[in-house]
Amino acid sequence: MPYPQNLQTAKEVEAIVRENGAVPATIAILDGVPCIGLNNAQLERLAKLGINAQKTSRRDIPHVVAAGSNGATTVSATMFFASKVGIPIFVTGGIGGVHRHGETTMDISSDLTELGKTPVAVISAGVKSILDIPRTLEYLETQGVTVAAYKTNEFPAFFSGTSGCKVPCRVDTPEQCARLIHANLKLGLGSGMLIAVPIPEKHVSAGNVIESAIQKSLEEAKLKNVTGNAATPFLLARVNELTGGVSLAANITLVKNNAFVGAKIAVALANLQQCSKNGRLRSAL
Repeated sequence: MPYPQNLQTAKEVEAIVRENGAVPATIAILDGVPCIGLNNAQLERLAKLGINAQKTSRRDIPHVVAAGSNGATTVSATMFFASKVGIPIFVTGGIGGVHRHGETTMDISSDLTELGKTPVAVISAGVKSILDIPRTLEYLETQGVTVAAYKTNEFPAFFSGTSGCKVPCRVDTPEQCARLIHANLKLGLGSGMLIAVPIPEKHVSAGNVIESAIQKSLEEAKLKNVTGNAATPFLLARVNELTGGVSLAANITLVKNNAFVGAKIAVALANLQQCSKNGRLRSAL
């Protein structure tokens, strides 16, 4: 996302979180220092850096910190830092997954292994549709990750509300989501969970156009031998070009929707944890 659109979107997303009763904490690494809860100046600096900030997953954290560099954290790195300071809920657009033909390339996002070992609930629009969704869900099951869908029985596919894959768990309210997260934390399972929220209905019609662009982008990536952590940025940028900006608009919409739902869940979780704490205090008295 180009500057200043990226900065504007970030500010709007944070505003949505605040308006719905929660506290936003955007995460990044600046000058080698992990920052959890960027102020306005830091947010603007990150936005201006754009692609000059290193894409930073869990494996890259030591290098970026040691070099005093700037890092834009992926889902795995953001989960790691959120967990370190006790933030239980993380909102994003979509998570990484098993890439198409991953059975031969072994190109599997560290987001999935992070979900298996870090107790943070991720609210996203499912898995990016450029990926192999059935294999991604299989991998999450192997990692012991609870996967739930919000107000639907089908796992959403980022730009599309449907993927053809059923979910093992459906939640219909923020309170149900909060109970799910609370149970996971209270049991000490040590794993995270994924709550998939479908893109708002009014943007579903663009799904077919975007899917066609995705198929063409995948072919181009194969011809140009674009692999590894360069694949997703290349594919998303190319899809945006081919759709004349439709995919970027849909992306921004779903991120804002996820922020709205995530904030509601955060408030419900805080209320539930407070009630649980009060109950324990009464029992002790």
